[in-house]
Amino acid sequence: MAKNKKPKHIAIAGNIGAGKTTLTEMLSKHYKWIPQFEDVDHNPYLNDFYEDMPRWSFNLQIFFLNSRLNQLLEIQRGTETVIQDRTIYEDANIFAPNLHDMGLMGKRDFENYYKFFETLKSMVQPPDLLIYLKASVPTLVSQIQKRGREYEENIRLDYLKKLNDYYNGWIDNYKEGKLLIIDADTNKFAENENHFGEIISGIDAQLFGLF
Repeated sequence: MAKNKKPKHIAIAGNIGAGKTTLTEMLSKHYKWIPQFEDVDHNPYLNDFYEDMPRWSFNLQIFFLNSRLNQLLEIQRGTETVIQDRTIYEDANIFAPNLHDMGLMGKRDFENYYKFFETLKSMVQPPDLLIYLKASVPTLVSQIQKRGREYEENIRLDYLKKLNDYYNGWIDNYKEGKLLIIDADTNKFAENENHFGEIISGIDAQLFGLF
């Protein structure tokens, strides 16, 4: 019986710089879960998108949607537990609406994209547990600066703030399954073992009912 209870899909959501990749790595090591990361290196639209956002925003979002759907199908076909860095929901509920809001994706493209997302969503299982790294803009900025990725150097504060507003709105209404919210302003899991331990306890309680 216990065999069937094994979770298959843990997902980590959070804004740029919230610490998703670090937490994914730490949890995959702790639980022996298979990590799945966003493939930024092989995205054929990213450079074009940064050069001309209105022209390439729809193409970029479709590329993300397809690659994340493939990840989900892979998870469902497999037998191992996978921990995923960023989710299919974030593309549709945060990044695409924000592009539309900023006038970087037209209404027609956005509606087409969102309807396509809803069709795909109905075909896949939600994660067994969604972990949301909630961080204020100052925390995001200091973590982005620490890792010093060139293409992130010019991210504007108002952009991060708008994404945060979208994130918080989405999480407030998240009904797909189990949810664990971690306050990344106070929980410094990357450098504090006790803080990481608190996250482990939260996950154990959610997934295995161990208190």
